[in-house]
Amino acid sequence: MLPDRSFFYRLAEAAKAETLPRFRAGVDVLNKEAQGFDPVTEGDRAAEVAIRALIDAEFPDHGILGEEHGSVGLDREHVWVIDPIDGTRAFISGVPVWGTLIGLQKNGRAIMGMIDQPFTGERYFADGNGSTYSGPDGEKRLRVRDCGSLSKAILFTTSPHLFVGEEMTKYREIESQVRLFRYGTDCYAYALLAAGHVDLVIENSLKPYDVGGIIPVIEQAGGIITTWDGGRPEMGGSIIAAGSRAVYEQARAILSR
Repeated sequence: MLPDRSFFYRLAEAAKAETLPRFRAGVDVLNKEAQGFDPVTEGDRAAEVAIRALIDAEFPDHGILGEEHGSVGLDREHVWVIDPIDGTRAFISGVPVWGTLIGLQKNGRAIMGMIDQPFTGERYFADGNGSTYSGPDGEKRLRVRDCGSLSKAILFTTSPHLFVGEEMTKYREIESQVRLFRYGTDCYAYALLAAGHVDLVIENSLKPYDVGGIIPVIEQAGGIITTWDGGRPEMGGSIIAAGSRAVYEQARAILSR
């Protein structure tokens, strides 16, 4: 038995109860990386605990891949992929483009997922058949747009500073060809792509939990999301997402050189 929309919404509400009260509240931040800055907050950890508790109670035979509290049962048929706060840097900066990502895989393939932004009250959910939006604009079916070509595209990336060497060269070449580019939107960029507001997202160094909840939302809204070399994106890495085949092919031709 697979979960339904109401169960995903219960998971999102459980996470929201831990994250939203801590947003813009001067929370303590710990650094997970000795040689750099990889922040984690108590909200990250508490939200993941809340999500995992509900999954364990309702689907004890499912595996869980989580960012903050490790993984269990990754060889099982169904595995949940959890990022309690994707965009922790945005979270601690008071910028509402972070989100809770909750995905479900079957035999290693992402089949259901959610991008939840508690502060704006927006949820982007893929149920296995299609993607839907619920929030201040009401409820509606999500559908990507086709802008026609790379020259007409709006491009997002979290930060160009994450690219180095050849990756930077390739990214800058694409950036120089698009109509508009923006930075710093974390998982919210993928939500905007699924909703048909932007056309292209290019990132690197992603972990499985960074994309687990996003993949179904993009694909079931009619979009494309793969690695730069065209492979499945479930394991993360260097990722490209696009709203149309034409834009995807033009961008990937550069990325896959």
